[in-house]
Amino acid sequence: MTGFPEVHHARTAAAHPPLVMLHGGNAANWMWEPQVPALTDRTVLTPDLPGFGERVHEDWPGLDAVADDVVDRVRACGVDGPFDLVGLSLGAVTAVRVLARHPGRVRSAFLTGAPLARPGAAVRLIARLQLVFWRAPWFWRALATSFGLPADARERYVAHGLSVRRETASAMFADVYAGGVPVELGHYTGPLLAVAGEKEDPVVRRSLATLARIAPQAQVRLAPGMHHVWNVEDPVLFNDVLRAWLDGATDPRLLPAR
Repeated sequence: MTGFPEVHHARTAAAHPPLVMLHGGNAANWMWEPQVPALTDRTVLTPDLPGFGERVHEDWPGLDAVADDVVDRVRACGVDGPFDLVGLSLGAVTAVRVLARHPGRVRSAFLTGAPLARPGAAVRLIARLQLVFWRAPWFWRALATSFGLPADARERYVAHGLSVRRETASAMFADVYAGGVPVELGHYTGPLLAVAGEKEDPVVRRSLATLARIAPQAQVRLAPGMHHVWNVEDPVLFNDVLRAWLDGATDPRLLPAR
């Protein structure tokens, strides 16, 4: 449906580990279009999660099953060894489950916008209202604006949002909004950077502390001035932060999480 490939082969001979990038819940793998051209020195895998993008017809099987599905798809693409992992929003929540269930497969992880703390009543009410207005284009346009998406990205976001089945969204919301971090995350001891946009919902910012309690090696930071989908809002900043992390450093422009 989107025409964006799942596998992007390295264009150089450098032997960098593969990179797996997991998209957000109201998007598909095309959300990584601003990043892939900046990562030509490694093979990049951008799988669609069940129920989204080219897999919009599939049911949402639950977070643990989705995490297993990610590892299976990566293996089917010929990657049997460790890979670097990136996840945004739903992709970050899924990445946490990948780390918990398959810790030996991940060399390093960069997670942003993960709602891991249980949301309050107001956020759950908004989720219910989202399901009511799921088929309304104006709702998706308002959501795109609230995320700070540039104008040229909004219509694609709206079109894909309207393609996602309400049943998929309902099951996914129930999973994500249950909150919590699996204790098995402690089995992953590799490098971990967890970021929230400075202008994100407080639930996402609180989630940084939730994650750090179980993964004490995690570096927790805020992306200055950013909303939720900041890989599209400011691709240059996001790409710089990602590149620094893949090279073993933390971009100094990231703010300490308070």
